[in-house]
Amino acid sequence: MRLKLYVTGLVQGVGFRPFVYRLATELGLKGYVLNSETGVVIEVEGERKRLEEFLKRLQSEKPPASQIFSIDRKFLDEVGYTGFEIRKSEKNGEVQVAVLPDLSTCKECLSELFDPTNRRFRYPFINCTNCGPRFTIILSLPYDRPKTTMRDFFMCEKCREEYENPLDRRFHAQPNACPVCGPHVWLVDERGETVAERDEALKLLIEWLKEGRILAVKGLGGFHLVCDATNERAVAELRRRKKRQEKPFAVMFKDLDQVKEFAEVSPLEEIALTSVESPIVILNQRERNGLAPSVSPDTRTVGAFLPYTPLHHLILRDFGKPVVATSCNLTDEPIMFKNSEVERALGKLVDGALLHNREIARRCDDSVVKVMGGRVVPFRRSRGYAPLPVLLPFNLKRPVLALGPHMKVTVAVGKGNRVYISQHIGDIDNIKAEEFFKETVKDLLSLFEVEPEVVVSDHHPGYFTTKFGKEFFGERLVQVYHHHAHAISVMAENEVPLSKKVIAFSFDGTGYGTDGKIWGGEVLIAGYTEFERAFHLKYFPLPGGDRAVKEPYRVAVSLLKAAGENPEKYLKVEPQKLSFVSRMVEKGINSPLTSSMGRLFDGISAILGIRYAVNYHAQGAILLEEVSSVSSETGSYPFKIENGGIDWRELVSAIVSDLKRGVPVSDIGMKFHNTVVEMVLRSAEILREETGIDTVALSGGVFQNRILTEKCLRELPERGFKVLVHQVVPPNDGGLSLGQAVYGGLI
Repeated sequence: MRLKLYVTGLVQGVGFRPFVYRLATELGLKGYVLNSETGVVIEVEGERKRLEEFLKRLQSEKPPASQIFSIDRKFLDEVGYTGFEIRKSEKNGEVQVAVLPDLSTCKECLSELFDPTNRRFRYPFINCTNCGPRFTIILSLPYDRPKTTMRDFFMCEKCREEYENPLDRRFHAQPNACPVCGPHVWLVDERGETVAERDEALKLLIEWLKEGRILAVKGLGGFHLVCDATNERAVAELRRRKKRQEKPFAVMFKDLDQVKEFAEVSPLEEIALTSVESPIVILNQRERNGLAPSVSPDTRTVGAFLPYTPLHHLILRDFGKPVVATSCNLTDEPIMFKNSEVERALGKLVDGALLHNREIARRCDDSVVKVMGGRVVPFRRSRGYAPLPVLLPFNLKRPVLALGPHMKVTVAVGKGNRVYISQHIGDIDNIKAEEFFKETVKDLLSLFEVEPEVVVSDHHPGYFTTKFGKEFFGERLVQVYHHHAHAISVMAENEVPLSKKVIAFSFDGTGYGTDGKIWGGEVLIAGYTEFERAFHLKYFPLPGGDRAVKEPYRVAVSLLKAAGENPEKYLKVEPQKLSFVSRMVEKGINSPLTSSMGRLFDGISAILGIRYAVNYHAQGAILLEEVSSVSSETGSYPFKIENGGIDWRELVSAIVSDLKRGVPVSDIGMKFHNTVVEMVLRSAEILREETGIDTVALSGGVFQNRILTEKCLRELPERGFKVLVHQVVPPNDGGLSLGQAVYGGLI
């Protein structure tokens, strides 16, 4: 395979390219390295294991004077390099002013943090040029201290000497500070009274965690809710207060060794955990690992991450045990980032709070990734990544603003060959989320000094983002169809040339289609500015509309009736409810038609008795994947492709037949997954025969499913297809703003 890397940081003029050359040749890899306007570009080809070793050693063995701030990585098909070379520096456009993401604590600062002889011993805001806050303290460019939230802290004589010394590691480190002149922490109780300051506050915080208290801790881009992840009573109480019934909590561990005590960690997952971005990585838990059952009550996975600020390192090192570290908010609201917000939650949401006096310029949630098919796939691209640009293989015709969809929203600005994507905003379901969205649009345009000639929204007339675009941008607004934007996003990040088209599978839960119906199981012939709908899942009624998303048994009723089956025989739901929903389907009352693959997964989950109602988005589909993952079943169910439709009715009947015969639910679930893979394979082969296109692009939230994605990645190439998947932006709607921006910049 080929691994392409865009590396930003202190990587020019520090011996980085010769180091890359030596490392690549030692591993027998072929390709090149060169300097560019944004950092260093590397392409290496070779065996998968050697590429993973290269990626790991690139970060662990880099030259002492270098510092990596970010790595955008993509596994691509090989092109046939014959050797490795240092190429002449590349300059395709103007050097861009970089707005860097927040950088996790470097080894040098970590060493000083725990050195009793150092003047910054146990100082929670230690940083240097190589690490510390960036995106969350910048108020405007250029990135100078007076234009950050450090403007109110005046450096003492010793810090000023470091800041002005070109040979010092803190030369022009804008957040530079120490206990004498910098920010400090204090701890307040449930009444809002300060009970301890500075290091005493940290010591008391640890005692409170040991007592099982739920606390708010101010971090880089907002507050975490933290508690002892091994204390079932504390975690269950956190669920009650946060109004989050079953969705898994993220857990912060003190170091990699501790993660491995509680979860299984592959080599690529280890690289993700220890990368400069420090995201949450979704891992499989070890059995009897000691985490409280309520951390992840309905799955065997855990979202694990490591400390990425000095404050987190101090807390985790002192406490010794893993802690739940989830966004401080009520479910569906934006993360809290101001002291005043948390002070209002004292005594209700939290038992106390660790505050500090360094202002946060903008909210920024933790990022989330999952390793699938030998690739690190982002599920949420935020802290550590935002607002780094996605680099395009072409230039946009005009500056553009993309407003995103409705769920998992990000916004983006595009200019030249770059698209700058915001931090995660989330679902726009309430007033606070709407305000966060407006803040982010204004912030991004100001930060990058973009006056968009075109503004892009989704076509769905009911989305807040669409209404906002129409109200504030008028004639500048253009709209792109949801599933086309999915296809464009995966094409753009995989550097598909402008002239090329792909067979795109856009599989998700909901999107507005050209016929006004709810799409979601789409097979498109897609280019960057146009598409043709080749196939789609056969439409079925969605009784109750959005309510069916939260009550998948309604989808099951619809699927069973369409297949000629009696829902009452297979669904253990109150007969009155089943009868009511059946009549809705029969009479077409509040039952919009959908072609959604996400809803098909939900409905099958309900038919199998896995989940009749859900407490978080896609819970039924997630549990169906988990149940199926223990099976080695290789069979599949029948279906038809005719008249542009993928007819799933025989599939449902065959599942019912297997249930009657007592086939294990895990085997039925795996056969269903195999059938969806067969739908992809057969559709792709038909369209290749008709069009000659042999590149397949996979996008949409359904491709967060590891079984489906990995089987497609294995079987499509065996049939001669080149496969594009997401590795830079999420396959879910969090990556949609990239597709919107590219569309608007090209039409």
